[in-house]
Amino acid sequence: MFAVIKTGGKQYRVAEKDVITIDKVKGAPGDLIEFAEVLIVGGDNVMVGTPTVAGASVAGEVVEQTRGAKVIAFKKRRRKNSRRKRGHRQELSVIRITEILTDGRKPTARPQAAEAAPEDAPAAEPVTETAVEAEAAAAPAEAEAEAKPKAKKPARKPAAAKTAGKGKDNKK
Repeated sequence: MFAVIKTGGKQYRVAEKDVITIDKVKGAPGDLIEFAEVLIVGGDNVMVGTPTVAGASVAGEVVEQTRGAKVIAFKKRRRKNSRRKRGHRQELSVIRITEILTDGRKPTARPQAAEAAPEDAPAAEPVTETAVEAEAAAAPAEAEAEAKPKAKKPARKPAAAKTAGKGKDNKK
């Protein structure tokens, strides 16, 4: 079964488990997206919409939000010393199509493995008295080091010797 959907002013032919790259849509990786503008649903019996198929939708999951390759727009006007260079990177969404739905059905929610990961994060180390004492002992040593003036670095090249200028006393 396949469908033709319209999003971002473009049309895409999709089937289940396809991965497509489209103009950016709102959503974080793992979110479910539903495309309501379905123009054609194909398979055993083809349904063509006028302009869309009533009750049909396509569900997908956001895989990642990314950016396309850089496109350079360079404009130059001959003999006018005028040129302009601008770069552009289109923001894109990578979508995995999960279901093609007909007859007004709703997409099925999938359990999110990413949500369970933060719960398994290791706990922070408990603060002990010895750790606090070690930090307190180190603080005065740092303060003394900051109070001392820093020595000047030696010059890379020795200073030039001063010569006496030409005047009444220094005639050659």
